[in-house]
Amino acid sequence: MNILIKLVILPAIVSIGGIIYLQSRTVQIPVYENTWWGPGIENHNVDKSIKPFKIDWNDKDIEDLKNRLNRTRDLVPHLEGAGWTYGMSGNFLKETILPYWMNKYDFKSRLTHINKFPLFSTNIQGLNIRFVHVKPKNTNGKRVLPLIILHGWPGSITEFQKVIPLLTTPRDDQDFVFEVIAPCLPGFGFSDGAVRPGLGAPQIAVVLKNLMLRLGFEKYYIHGGDWGAIITAMMSSLFPAHVLGMHSTMCIATSPKVLLKVMFYSFFPSLLLAEEDYHWFYPMSERFGQILYFTGYLHLQATRPDSLGVGMADSPAALASYVLEKFSEATKRGSIFKDDGGLFDKFTPEELIDNLMMYWIPNKMTTAMRIYAESFNKKNNAWAQQWPVEIPSSCAQFPHEISWYPREFLQERFLNLVLVTRMPRGGHFATLEEPELAANDIHKFVGIVEGQRMAFAQKSAMKTDL
Repeated sequence: MNILIKLVILPAIVSIGGIIYLQSRTVQIPVYENTWWGPGIENHNVDKSIKPFKIDWNDKDIEDLKNRLNRTRDLVPHLEGAGWTYGMSGNFLKETILPYWMNKYDFKSRLTHINKFPLFSTNIQGLNIRFVHVKPKNTNGKRVLPLIILHGWPGSITEFQKVIPLLTTPRDDQDFVFEVIAPCLPGFGFSDGAVRPGLGAPQIAVVLKNLMLRLGFEKYYIHGGDWGAIITAMMSSLFPAHVLGMHSTMCIATSPKVLLKVMFYSFFPSLLLAEEDYHWFYPMSERFGQILYFTGYLHLQATRPDSLGVGMADSPAALASYVLEKFSEATKRGSIFKDDGGLFDKFTPEELIDNLMMYWIPNKMTTAMRIYAESFNKKNNAWAQQWPVEIPSSCAQFPHEISWYPREFLQERFLNLVLVTRMPRGGHFATLEEPELAANDIHKFVGIVEGQRMAFAQKSAMKTDL
């Protein structure tokens, strides 16, 4: 059968792929309007000021949450020896997570912790966008560079609690330091969701570009993971005049040419890949089987986010089960075979529940999941919207990330790929799992780009003088 595949099916695949590749045309990058996403028609008199904001949950919120946690019915025991392969263990949830959330999680001190960085609010295109904005306290004469960092689903701005200080503290080996902006994506956390259909990833890119302009930043660096990575790449393609450089922990390239290469790698990995990378492509049946297995949630959220959201809006147990399952399987492959899902290998209970609170208190799981429905449809297709990125780019590759591409694949999309870093450890929630690795790589990338920019400026000045 293997010989048949290589002698008959493979040439057919190559032929089809060749036709697809030859028929592909120059990608046209679209232009998106500043659509009004808030209630009613566009309000030109909307308050555009930037105001301080604090996240809050009151005693009534906490009492209601605890009552719901306490009333959780007995859950169905997990199958013996199955770990979390069928989803989160009901035993572990009922015996560990829910009691901790109800009795040990210090709501008051954690609220203070979440609010430790300055938060602000401003209205962009009808949406109240809430964001962290941290300026370095002691610049020591170093240049201050704006950096917007974007989370994804089911994460939140709490993912950045440990990495922000590492980015806003001057380093002896760099002549710059970052001023960090970390927004709650529209529909996430304490940012408003749209009141009408259509707010997908490219439309969110427009909102965030306008947020940076509102803050007075014409040019800035950008970093993202998960949906944040998808949006950062879109911002880089749509607004190259504003983005100085893009750093991502989940670089994706899915052009017809890349897909054709994937087929080759799947049949002949030993000719093209180092042995430790075989598992990303070979065997093809296992690769695509894993994609189907781990993306069931995507299909649900891309089609019925509101139905799915009812349970998580009404039951904190359902919310915890659905979200923490992702923090298990996306952090390290193999964790789902453990009875505890390996959940506390990289995260503390407080860190995990901080993130849950960003969905529970503002009741945002439904609006957050809508990003899938709004980004995978006839109007928006995130897999097809793989526009070329011409600005300087960097891809940090953590070994347990959910997707991986060799550098030559990435270069098909990221045309000015400055840095690709193979990380020694870490997974999907990189800035929370390995904040030092992530921060160091951002510094390294920006240092390279800034060096190139200064060299170019000096060369241009010399030409002018001549």
